[in-house]
Amino acid sequence: MPEAFLLDAVRTPVGRRGGALSGWHSADLGAHVIRAVVERAGVDPDLVDDVILGCTDTLGPQSGNIARTAWLAAGFPDHVPGVTIDRQCGSSQQAVHFAAQAVMSGTQDLVLAGGVQNMSRIPISAAMLAGREYGFDDPFSGSKGWQERYGSVEVSQFRSADMIASHWDISREAMEEYAFRSHQRALSAIDSGRFDAEIAPVDGFRHDEGPRRDTSLERMRGLKPLSPESRLTAAVASQISDGASAALLASEAFVKEHDLTPRARIHHLSVRAADPVWMLTGPIPATSHALRRAGLAIEDIDLFEVNEAFASVVLAWLDETGADPSRVNVNGGGIALGHPIGATGTKLLATLLHELERREGRYGLQTMCEGGGTANVTIIERL
Repeated sequence: MPEAFLLDAVRTPVGRRGGALSGWHSADLGAHVIRAVVERAGVDPDLVDDVILGCTDTLGPQSGNIARTAWLAAGFPDHVPGVTIDRQCGSSQQAVHFAAQAVMSGTQDLVLAGGVQNMSRIPISAAMLAGREYGFDDPFSGSKGWQERYGSVEVSQFRSADMIASHWDISREAMEEYAFRSHQRALSAIDSGRFDAEIAPVDGFRHDEGPRRDTSLERMRGLKPLSPESRLTAAVASQISDGASAALLASEAFVKEHDLTPRARIHHLSVRAADPVWMLTGPIPATSHALRRAGLAIEDIDLFEVNEAFASVVLAWLDETGADPSRVNVNGGGIALGHPIGATGTKLLATLLHELERREGRYGLQTMCEGGGTANVTIIERL
Protein backbone atom coordinates (compact mmCIF):
# COMPACT_ATOMS: atom_id res chain seq x y z
CA MET A 1 0.00 0.00 0.00
CA PRO A 2 1.29 3.52 -0.76
CA GLU A 3 2.64 5.44 2.22
CA ALA A 4 1.70 8.83 3.62
CA PHE A 5 4.52 10.88 5.11
CA LEU A 6 4.35 13.70 7.62
CA LEU A 7 6.55 16.56 6.43
CA ASP A 8 5.91 18.90 9.35
CA ALA A 9 3.33 20.00 11.91
CA VAL A 10 3.04 23.36 13.64
CA ARG A 11 0.67 25.24 15.90
CA THR A 12 0.06 28.62 17.41
CA PRO A 13 0.52 29.09 21.11
CA VAL A 14 -2.87 28.42 22.71
CA GLY A 15 -4.63 31.53 23.96
CA ARG A 16 -6.94 31.69 26.94
CA ARG A 17 -10.53 32.77 26.50
CA GLY A 18 -10.31 36.54 26.13
CA GLY A 19 -6.52 36.29 25.83
CA ALA A 20 -3.85 37.05 23.26
CA LEU A 21 -5.63 35.43 20.28
CA SER A 22 -9.20 36.40 21.12
CA GLY A 23 -9.27 39.37 18.77
CA TRP A 24 -8.03 37.45 15.76
CA HIS A 25 -10.31 36.54 12.89
CA SER A 26 -10.37 32.76 12.56
CA ALA A 27 -9.32 32.94 8.90
CA ASP A 28 -6.21 34.87 9.87
CA LEU A 29 -5.37 32.36 12.62
CA GLY A 30 -5.71 29.56 10.09
CA ALA A 31 -3.68 31.50 7.53
CA HIS A 32 -0.88 31.96 10.04
CA VAL A 33 -0.25 28.24 10.56
CA ILE A 34 -0.84 27.47 6.88
CA ARG A 35 1.95 29.85 5.91
CA ALA A 36 4.18 28.54 8.69
CA VAL A 37 3.89 24.85 7.80
CA VAL A 38 4.35 25.46 4.07
CA GLU A 39 7.44 27.56 4.74
CA ARG A 40 8.93 25.10 7.24
CA ALA A 41 8.37 22.12 4.97
CA GLY A 42 9.96 23.96 2.05
CA VAL A 43 7.23 23.13 -0.47
CA ASP A 44 5.72 25.23 -3.23
CA PRO A 45 2.13 26.15 -2.22
CA ASP A 46 1.24 25.88 -5.90
CA LEU A 47 1.61 22.10 -5.57
CA VAL A 48 -0.84 21.59 -2.70
CA ASP A 49 -3.73 19.41 -3.87
CA ASP A 50 -6.21 20.26 -1.13
CA VAL A 51 -6.60 22.03 2.21
CA ILE A 52 -8.65 20.26 4.90
CA LEU A 53 -9.34 22.11 8.13
CA GLY A 54 -11.32 21.08 11.16
CA CYS A 55 -13.62 23.59 12.83
CA THR A 56 -16.76 23.37 14.92
CA ASP A 57 -19.41 26.05 15.50
CA THR A 58 -18.93 27.35 11.99
CA LEU A 59 -20.77 30.63 12.45
CA GLY A 60 -19.75 34.18 11.57
CA PRO A 61 -15.99 34.31 10.92
CA GLN A 62 -15.81 30.52 10.99
CA SER A 63 -18.57 29.98 8.42
CA GLY A 64 -18.44 29.80 4.65
CA ASN A 65 -15.79 27.05 4.49
CA ILE A 66 -13.05 28.42 6.74
CA ALA A 67 -10.47 26.10 5.14
CA ARG A 68 -10.84 27.86 1.81
CA THR A 69 -10.97 31.31 3.41
CA ALA A 70 -7.86 30.70 5.53
CA TRP A 71 -5.85 29.44 2.54
CA LEU A 72 -6.76 32.54 0.55
CA ALA A 73 -6.14 34.80 3.53
CA ALA A 74 -2.63 33.32 3.60
CA GLY A 75 -2.09 34.78 0.15
CA PHE A 76 -1.71 31.43 -1.56
CA PRO A 77 -2.87 30.37 -5.07
CA ASP A 78 -6.61 30.45 -5.66
CA HIS A 79 -6.62 27.23 -7.72
CA VAL A 80 -6.02 25.22 -4.52
CA PRO A 81 -9.35 24.11 -3.01
CA GLY A 82 -10.31 23.72 0.63
CA VAL A 83 -12.89 21.90 2.71
CA THR A 84 -13.99 22.23 6.33
CA ILE A 85 -14.97 19.21 8.40
CA ASP A 86 -16.62 18.74 11.77
CA ARG A 87 -15.97 15.66 13.84
CA GLN A 88 -16.37 17.73 16.99
CA CYS A 89 -13.20 17.64 19.13
CA GLY A 90 -11.52 15.30 16.64
CA SER A 91 -12.08 17.55 13.64
CA SER A 92 -8.46 18.33 12.79
CA GLN A 93 -7.30 14.81 13.64
CA GLN A 94 -9.86 13.62 11.11
CA ALA A 95 -8.49 16.23 8.69
CA VAL A 96 -5.12 14.46 8.99
CA HIS A 97 -6.83 11.12 8.36
CA PHE A 98 -8.57 12.39 5.23
CA ALA A 99 -5.31 13.93 4.00
CA ALA A 100 -3.37 10.72 4.60
CA GLN A 101 -6.09 8.63 2.96
CA ALA A 102 -6.02 10.87 -0.11
CA VAL A 103 -2.27 10.42 -0.38
CA MET A 104 -2.41 6.68 0.28
CA SER A 105 -5.13 6.25 -2.36
CA GLY A 106 -2.80 7.70 -4.98
CA THR A 107 -5.26 10.41 -5.95
CA GLN A 108 -3.31 13.27 -4.34
CA ASP A 109 0.34 13.92 -3.52
CA LEU A 110 0.44 16.86 -1.12
CA VAL A 111 -2.39 17.76 1.26
CA LEU A 112 -2.48 20.33 4.04
CA ALA A 113 -4.51 19.33 7.10
CA GLY A 114 -5.20 21.36 10.20
CA GLY A 115 -7.77 23.17 12.27
CA VAL A 116 -8.76 26.48 13.76
CA GLN A 117 -11.01 27.64 16.57
CA ASN A 118 -11.63 31.00 18.20
CA MET A 119 -13.78 30.07 21.18
CA SER A 120 -13.58 33.58 22.60
CA ARG A 121 -15.52 35.04 19.68
CA ILE A 122 -17.73 32.07 18.82
CA PRO A 123 -18.60 30.27 22.09
CA ILE A 124 -18.65 26.50 22.42
CA SER A 125 -21.96 24.94 21.25
CA ALA A 126 -22.93 28.16 19.44
CA ALA A 127 -24.05 26.15 16.42
CA MET A 128 -26.29 23.94 18.55
CA LEU A 129 -27.85 26.93 20.26
CA ALA A 130 -28.33 28.82 16.98
CA GLY A 131 -31.18 26.49 16.08
CA ARG A 132 -33.35 27.87 18.86
CA GLU A 133 -34.25 30.81 16.65
CA TYR A 134 -35.83 28.31 14.28
CA GLY A 135 -37.59 26.24 16.92
CA PHE A 136 -34.93 23.59 17.63
CA ASP A 137 -33.78 23.44 21.23
CA ASP A 138 -30.94 21.01 20.49
CA PRO A 139 -29.79 18.65 17.71
CA PHE A 140 -31.71 15.64 19.05
CA SER A 141 -35.17 16.71 20.24
CA GLY A 142 -37.82 16.09 17.63
CA SER A 143 -36.00 13.20 15.98
CA LYS A 144 -38.35 10.23 16.21
CA GLY A 145 -35.54 7.76 15.50
CA TRP A 146 -33.23 9.26 18.10
CA GLN A 147 -35.89 9.37 20.80
CA GLU A 148 -37.01 5.80 20.11
CA ARG A 149 -33.41 4.66 20.59
CA TYR A 150 -32.08 6.93 23.33
CA GLY A 151 -35.11 8.65 24.81
CA SER A 152 -34.92 12.21 26.02
CA VAL A 153 -31.93 11.88 28.36
CA GLU A 154 -29.49 14.75 28.55
CA VAL A 155 -26.70 14.48 25.99
CA SER A 156 -23.83 16.41 27.51
CA GLN A 157 -20.08 16.06 27.77
CA PHE A 158 -20.31 17.13 31.41
CA ARG A 159 -22.84 14.40 32.19
CA SER A 160 -20.67 11.90 30.34
CA ALA A 161 -17.54 12.88 32.26
CA ASP A 162 -19.46 12.47 35.52
CA MET A 163 -20.85 9.10 34.42
CA ILE A 164 -17.31 7.93 33.61
CA ALA A 165 -16.01 9.07 36.99
CA SER A 166 -18.81 7.18 38.72
CA HIS A 167 -18.56 4.00 36.61
CA TRP A 168 -14.78 3.71 36.99
CA ASP A 169 -14.97 4.94 40.60
CA ILE A 170 -12.61 7.84 39.96
CA SER A 171 -12.67 10.17 42.92
CA ARG A 172 -12.63 13.94 42.77
CA GLU A 173 -9.27 13.80 44.56
CA ALA A 174 -7.77 11.51 41.90
CA MET A 175 -8.97 13.83 39.14
CA GLU A 176 -7.54 16.86 40.91
CA GLU A 177 -4.20 15.15 41.36
CA TYR A 178 -4.19 14.34 37.65
CA ALA A 179 -5.12 17.93 36.74
CA PHE A 180 -2.39 19.33 38.98
CA ARG A 181 0.16 17.04 37.31
CA SER A 182 -1.01 18.29 33.91
CA HIS A 183 -0.21 21.86 34.96
CA GLN A 184 3.18 20.85 36.36
CA ARG A 185 4.13 19.02 33.18
CA ALA A 186 2.95 21.86 30.97
CA LEU A 187 4.87 24.49 32.92
CA SER A 188 8.00 22.33 32.85
CA ALA A 189 7.67 21.99 29.06
CA ILE A 190 7.20 25.74 28.60
CA ASP A 191 10.07 26.69 30.90
CA SER A 192 12.49 24.24 29.30
CA GLY A 193 11.56 25.33 25.76
CA ARG A 194 10.18 21.95 24.70
CA PHE A 195 7.29 23.57 22.81
CA ASP A 196 9.38 26.20 21.04
CA ALA A 197 10.07 24.20 17.87
CA GLU A 198 6.42 23.32 17.26
CA ILE A 199 5.04 26.82 17.85
CA ALA A 200 4.70 29.49 15.19
CA PRO A 201 4.61 32.69 17.30
CA VAL A 202 1.81 35.16 16.61
CA ASP A 203 2.86 38.81 16.78
CA GLY A 204 5.26 38.18 19.65
CA PHE A 205 2.89 35.80 21.45
CA ARG A 206 5.06 32.73 22.00
CA HIS A 207 3.87 30.69 24.97
CA ASP A 208 0.62 28.92 25.87
CA GLU A 209 -1.47 31.03 28.21
CA GLY A 210 -3.43 28.25 29.90
CA PRO A 211 -1.12 26.75 32.53
CA ARG A 212 -1.56 28.36 35.94
CA ARG A 213 1.60 28.86 37.95
CA ASP A 214 -0.36 29.65 41.08
CA THR A 215 -2.55 26.57 41.03
CA SER A 216 -2.39 24.01 43.83
CA LEU A 217 -4.31 21.03 45.08
CA GLU A 218 -5.60 23.20 47.91
CA ARG A 219 -7.05 25.73 45.48
CA MET A 220 -8.60 23.00 43.37
CA ARG A 221 -10.23 21.45 46.41
CA GLY A 222 -11.86 24.77 47.24
CA LEU A 223 -13.83 24.89 43.97
CA LYS A 224 -17.53 24.11 43.85
CA PRO A 225 -18.64 21.05 41.86
CA LEU A 226 -20.81 21.51 38.78
CA SER A 227 -23.76 20.24 40.80
CA PRO A 228 -24.19 18.88 44.33
CA GLU A 229 -23.97 15.29 43.04
CA SER A 230 -21.07 15.91 40.64
CA ARG A 231 -17.43 14.98 41.12
CA LEU A 232 -16.41 17.52 38.49
CA THR A 233 -15.11 21.04 38.93
CA ALA A 234 -13.64 23.49 36.45
CA ALA A 235 -10.18 22.39 37.59
CA VAL A 236 -10.51 18.90 36.09
CA ALA A 237 -11.87 20.00 32.69
CA SER A 238 -10.13 21.32 29.59
CA GLN A 239 -9.92 25.06 29.16
CA ILE A 240 -11.86 27.06 26.59
CA SER A 241 -9.20 28.35 24.23
CA ASP A 242 -8.24 29.91 20.90
CA GLY A 243 -5.69 28.54 18.44
CA ALA A 244 -4.81 26.99 15.10
CA SER A 245 -2.59 24.16 13.87
CA ALA A 246 -1.52 22.59 10.59
CA ALA A 247 0.35 19.64 9.10
CA LEU A 248 1.53 18.62 5.64
CA LEU A 249 1.09 15.07 4.33
CA ALA A 250 2.91 13.90 1.20
CA SER A 251 3.25 10.81 -0.95
CA GLU A 252 6.47 8.88 -1.35
CA ALA A 253 6.67 9.95 -5.00
CA PHE A 254 6.33 13.61 -4.04
CA VAL A 255 8.99 13.28 -1.35
CA LYS A 256 11.45 11.70 -3.79
CA GLU A 257 10.71 14.07 -6.66
CA HIS A 258 11.27 17.15 -4.51
CA ASP A 259 14.14 15.73 -2.44
CA LEU A 260 12.32 16.21 0.87
CA THR A 261 13.07 14.63 4.23
CA PRO A 262 9.83 13.59 5.97
CA ARG A 263 9.82 13.47 9.75
CA ALA A 264 7.40 10.58 10.23
CA ARG A 265 5.15 8.17 8.40
CA ILE A 266 1.53 7.41 9.12
CA HIS A 267 1.68 3.88 10.50
CA HIS A 268 -2.04 3.55 11.23
CA LEU A 269 -5.23 5.57 11.25
CA SER A 270 -8.74 4.56 12.24
CA VAL A 271 -11.88 5.78 13.94
CA ARG A 272 -14.36 3.92 16.13
CA ALA A 273 -17.37 4.88 18.20
CA ALA A 274 -19.15 4.07 21.44
CA ASP A 275 -22.50 4.96 23.00
CA PRO A 276 -23.33 8.59 22.11
CA VAL A 277 -24.84 9.34 25.52
CA TRP A 278 -21.73 8.11 27.31
CA MET A 279 -19.95 9.98 24.50
CA LEU A 280 -16.43 10.32 25.95
CA THR A 281 -15.58 6.62 26.29
CA GLY A 282 -14.78 6.27 22.57
CA PRO A 283 -10.95 6.32 22.93
CA ILE A 284 -11.03 3.05 24.90
CA PRO A 285 -12.42 0.76 22.15
CA ALA A 286 -10.75 2.91 19.48
CA THR A 287 -7.30 2.33 20.98
CA SER A 288 -7.87 -1.42 21.27
CA HIS A 289 -9.08 -1.57 17.67
CA ALA A 290 -6.15 0.49 16.37
CA LEU A 291 -3.48 -1.55 18.13
CA ARG A 292 -5.03 -4.78 16.89
CA ARG A 293 -5.19 -3.54 13.30
CA ALA A 294 -1.65 -2.14 13.48
CA GLY A 295 -0.23 -5.36 14.94
CA LEU A 296 1.12 -3.53 17.97
CA ALA A 297 0.82 -3.90 21.72
CA ILE A 298 0.31 -1.05 24.16
CA GLU A 299 3.92 -1.57 25.31
CA ASP A 300 5.20 -0.88 21.78
CA ILE A 301 4.04 2.75 21.92
CA ASP A 302 6.69 5.17 23.12
CA LEU A 303 4.43 8.18 23.64
CA PHE A 304 0.69 8.83 23.87
CA GLU A 305 -1.33 11.98 23.42
CA VAL A 306 -4.81 11.42 24.87
CA ASN A 307 -6.81 14.62 24.81
CA GLU A 308 -7.66 15.85 28.29
CA ALA A 309 -11.23 16.86 27.74
CA PHE A 310 -11.74 15.84 31.38
CA ALA A 311 -9.46 14.10 33.83
CA SER A 312 -11.92 11.22 34.16
CA VAL A 313 -11.63 10.45 30.44
CA VAL A 314 -7.87 9.91 30.56
CA LEU A 315 -7.94 8.08 33.90
CA ALA A 316 -10.58 5.63 32.64
CA TRP A 317 -8.58 5.15 29.42
CA LEU A 318 -5.44 4.41 31.47
CA ASP A 319 -7.35 1.92 33.60
CA GLU A 320 -8.71 0.04 30.60
CA THR A 321 -5.64 0.08 28.34
CA GLY A 322 -2.93 -0.48 30.93
CA ALA A 323 -0.76 2.19 29.29
CA ASP A 324 2.22 3.48 31.24
CA PRO A 325 1.14 6.86 32.73
CA SER A 326 4.71 8.15 32.40
CA ARG A 327 4.33 7.97 28.60
CA VAL A 328 0.94 9.73 28.46
CA ASN A 329 0.65 13.49 27.92
CA VAL A 330 4.20 13.98 29.09
CA ASN A 331 4.07 17.73 28.44
CA GLY A 332 0.64 18.26 29.96
CA GLY A 333 -2.68 18.34 28.16
CA GLY A 334 -5.89 20.23 27.59
CA ILE A 335 -6.59 20.72 31.29
CA ALA A 336 -3.51 22.92 31.53
CA LEU A 337 -2.77 23.89 27.93
CA GLY A 338 -6.30 24.39 26.64
CA HIS A 339 -8.51 22.75 24.03
CA PRO A 340 -9.29 24.93 20.98
CA ILE A 341 -11.68 22.28 19.73
CA GLY A 342 -11.26 22.39 15.94
CA ALA A 343 -7.48 22.84 16.21
CA THR A 344 -6.64 20.37 18.96
CA GLY A 345 -6.12 17.32 16.72
CA THR A 346 -3.19 18.71 14.74
CA LYS A 347 -1.98 20.58 17.82
CA LEU A 348 -1.53 17.25 19.59
CA LEU A 349 0.07 15.80 16.46
CA ALA A 350 2.65 18.60 16.44
CA THR A 351 3.47 17.95 20.09
CA LEU A 352 3.65 14.19 19.57
CA LEU A 353 5.96 14.52 16.56
CA HIS A 354 8.39 16.88 18.25
CA GLU A 355 8.50 14.94 21.51
CA LEU A 356 9.08 11.63 19.69
CA GLU A 357 12.06 13.23 17.99
CA ARG A 358 13.37 14.69 21.23
CA ARG A 359 13.23 11.29 22.94
CA GLU A 360 14.23 9.34 19.83
CA GLY A 361 11.15 7.18 20.20
CA ARG A 362 9.64 5.14 17.39
CA TYR A 363 5.86 5.03 17.73
CA GLY A 364 3.44 7.68 18.95
CA LEU A 365 -0.29 7.16 19.40
CA GLN A 366 -2.83 9.97 19.50
CA THR A 367 -6.51 9.66 20.40
CA MET A 368 -9.32 11.86 21.64
CA CYS A 369 -12.93 11.67 22.70
CA GLU A 370 -15.43 13.40 20.44
CA GLY A 371 -19.06 14.48 20.50
CA GLY A 372 -21.38 11.69 19.40
CA GLY A 373 -19.16 9.02 20.95
CA THR A 374 -16.57 8.79 18.18
CA ALA A 375 -12.79 8.63 18.64
CA ASN A 376 -9.92 8.85 16.17
CA VAL A 377 -6.62 7.06 16.62
CA THR A 378 -3.48 8.00 14.72
CA ILE A 379 -0.21 6.10 15.08
CA ILE A 380 2.88 7.73 13.63
CA GLU A 381 6.36 6.26 13.23
CA ARG A 382 9.31 8.60 13.57
CA LEU A 383 11.80 8.44 10.68
